[in-house]
Amino acid sequence: MILVITPEAPVQNETEIINQLFHEGLDLLHIRKPLTSREEMKSFLDGINEQFYPQLVLHGFYDLIMEYPVSRLHFREADRLTEGFKSYTNEYIISTSVHDMETFNGLEKEWKYAFVSPFFSSISKKGYGEQSTVMEDIKYRNNQDVKLIALGGINKDNISKTFESGADGAALLGAVWESDQPLNAFKKCRQKYLLL
Repeated sequence: MILVITPEAPVQNETEIINQLFHEGLDLLHIRKPLTSREEMKSFLDGINEQFYPQLVLHGFYDLIMEYPVSRLHFREADRLTEGFKSYTNEYIISTSVHDMETFNGLEKEWKYAFVSPFFSSISKKGYGEQSTVMEDIKYRNNQDVKLIALGGINKDNISKTFESGADGAALLGAVWESDQPLNAFKKCRQKYLLL
């Protein structure tokens, strides 16, 4: 499974690129736009082809599920601690983020999957993840109820290593959006994945 996370700042022709990514086999798109207003988010969603709504994951503006047929929601670590996600667990597919295997192993099976980061040094956040041991620590995984999605610094050169280490999926951010050709960058990563 390959996921893409949107960049925080808008990218030119972003929703057009997103529609193309889905046509090229993107599994899920995580919409993380913390600097966006509600109206801007609605406009963003309107730019995405409706056939792909079941593959969208909202990181905020959860009330938009009343207006758009989106059934996937992502909750931050802070939301997990305050149990702000509980009212969504029965009707929606929920995911979360963790930064170590101990926390991942403690997740309940209500979570469909969790981002575990940083796997490699981040592409979009310079210097972040350089000292991370997450990829080595995956051998301590004992939670098979929740899918493990690797995040952080994943690109065409290391995506194979990500899956070989035991991850169930990979999330791309910088590899796609920091590229001059986001669609080609995604396709190269997906080709490597398909060869596994």
